[in-house]
This record gives sequence, C-alpha cells and structure tokens, in this order.
Amino acid sequence: MPGPTGRYSITMPRGLTEAARARGGPSGPSACVTAAVARRIERDALDELITVAEAEHGPIGEEEVQALRDRLHQAHGRQGWSGVNTA
Repeated sequence: MPGPTGRYSITMPRGLTEAARARGGPSGPSACVTAAVARRIERDALDELITVAEAEHGPIGEEEVQALRDRLHQAHGRQGWSGVNTA
C-alpha cells in the first residue's frame, strides 16, 4: 500500500498469527494483516453503498445478482483470471 506506515501492536489468536506469518512471505504477518484490513474496509464500503442503493431503488432481486455474477465471471475469463470465486 502506498503512503507512510506506522508500527502497531495487535492481539490475535496464536493460530491466526502463525497463519498470517506463513502467508505474509518476506513481509511477515504485516502484509497479511494489511491485506485483510483493506478487504474488510472495501467490503464495509460496498455494504454501505448497497444499503443506500436499496433504500433509494428497492432491494436487488436474486435474478439481478446472478446476472451480475455471470458478467463478472465472463469478464474474469476474458482477462485470463482463474480460481476466482464469484458466488
């Protein structure tokens, strides 16, 4: 991630810490934790956006959700992505 960094102390269960250390590569657990926090913030922002959109336009139907999943899957296929879970 671009920008300045800081050093923080966090408390996590030992198993998660060991898994983060293993997945973090040369950057250690910081890379794994940073990626997880970034994903959480993105998901929270998307949830807020969906809430606002549904309040304004009504709930999104399952057919619309499936159509968007299909489009996303097709776009990933055209770009050569593999192993992407869109469900």
